[in-house]
Amino acid sequence: QVQVVESGGGLVQPGGSLRLSCAVSQDISSIFLMGWYRQAPGQQRELLATTQNDGTIYYADSVKGRFTISRENAKNTMDLQMTSLKPEDTAVYYCNAVVVPTVYWGQGTQVTVSS
Repeated sequence: QVQVVESGGGLVQPGGSLRLSCAVSQDISSIFLMGWYRQAPGQQRELLATTQNDGTIYYADSVKGRFTISRENAKNTMDLQMTSLKPEDTAVYYCNAVVVPTVYWGQGTQVTVSS
């Protein structure tokens, strides 16, 4: 069983920055695909960014240029650096790790962008 735990959420003003972290209970260098998602109230879960262990990175248009995904293999963590935050970025943010054939999800961390 792989444990996935998000941290770093909180309240931030519009235009501010926040860094989320996703801790995984196994060596992430062997995990092919990991990603960040978010879900706002009443909306479907939205894919934000993914990172593969060959270095391939994907960003959704909604966050391209503002969010940066990164892996830190030595710490078995994956981070999401968020900048230029907007009120519409308010959501619960989730990370996942695909260890074939299972997708492991964290419990989520709340991000609120408000003045």
